[in-house]
Amino acid sequence: MPVAPGLSVGRGLLFLIVAGTAWGTAGAAAALVFGAGDMGPISLSFWRCAGGFVLLLAARAAGRWGRRGPGRAEPGAAAARVRQVVVTGVALAVFQTAYFASVEATGLAVGTVVTMGSGPVLIALGARLTLGERLGGGGAVAVLGALAGLVVLVLGGGDGAGATVRPVGVAWGLLSAAAYAAMTLLTRRWGRAGGADASETTVWAFAVVSLLLLPLASVEGLLPHTAEPLRVGACLLYIAAVPTAVAYALYFAGAAVVRSATVSVIMLLEPVGAAVIAVVLLGETLTAATVAGTALMLAAVTGLGVAETRSAVAARRGTAPA
Repeated sequence: MPVAPGLSVGRGLLFLIVAGTAWGTAGAAAALVFGAGDMGPISLSFWRCAGGFVLLLAARAAGRWGRRGPGRAEPGAAAARVRQVVVTGVALAVFQTAYFASVEATGLAVGTVVTMGSGPVLIALGARLTLGERLGGGGAVAVLGALAGLVVLVLGGGDGAGATVRPVGVAWGLLSAAAYAAMTLLTRRWGRAGGADASETTVWAFAVVSLLLLPLASVEGLLPHTAEPLRVGACLLYIAAVPTAVAYALYFAGAAVVRSATVSVIMLLEPVGAAVIAVVLLGETLTAATVAGTALMLAAVTGLGVAETRSAVAARRGTAPA
C-alpha cells in the first residue's frame, strides 16, 4: 500500500473515506472478541497497536510502503521526527484509552456522542486559531449537519434513548476528543511544512502506543481465557491489519493534505459503517433513526468532499475558491 509524497487532495479524500469505513468495522470484530472470551478493552487496544506496528514495520522493511529517505538525516531533522512520533503516539494512546474509559463510565451511546461529537468542533476551532483555515458558511452547515446526524444515529435507538450521563464519563470523552483533535491538527501542520514521512510516523507512533499500553494491559490480562482461540486470533489479526495498519496509514497520509475540519467530518463515517454492519451482518433492526442519521452524515461528508476538491482545483489555478 504505497503512500506517495506530494499526495493530491483528491487521493487524500479517498484515503480518509477508506480509513473511516475501515474503522467502522473494528467495533463488530471487537464484539466478536469480547463475546468469545474475557479479553478487556485495554488488552485489545494493546494487541491492536502492537499487531499494527509489526505489520507496518514489515511492509516498510519490504520496501512496499512509504518512501526511502535520502541517507542520513540532519540532527535537527532527526530530532523533529522523533518529537513527531512521540507526540503522535501519546495523542493516539490517550485518544483510544480515554474513549474506552468514557464508554465504560457512561455507556456506549453517550461516550460516542461526547467523543465523536465534540471532536469536529474542537478541530474546526483549533484549525481556525492555529492554522488559519477558514471553514466558511457551507462548511459550518456541513459540520452541524454531521453532528446532528451523529446524535440521531447514536441516540435514536432504544438503548441510547435511556442512556445515563455521568460527569466522569463525559470528562473522559472530552479528553479523548481533545487528543484526537490535537493529533489531527498536528498532522495537518506537519503536512503543510513538508518533508514529513507519513509511513515512518505511523509505524513508530504505534510502537509508542504499544509501550504505553503494555503495563495497563498486563494488569488487565494480556491473554484471554477462551474456548475459541482460532476465532479470537482471526479477529485480532483482522483488527490489527485492516482497521489499524491500513486505516491509520491512510488516515495520517490523508490528514496531512486535507483541511482539518474536513478530516474530522469524514472520519464520522466510522459510526455510519458500524450502523450498517450492525444491521446487515449482526441482525439489528433498521430503524428510522439509523436511516436519517446515516443520510445526514453521508450528505455532510459528500458536501465537504466536493468543497475540498473544488478549493484545491481553484488553488492550483491561482483563483480564489467560491
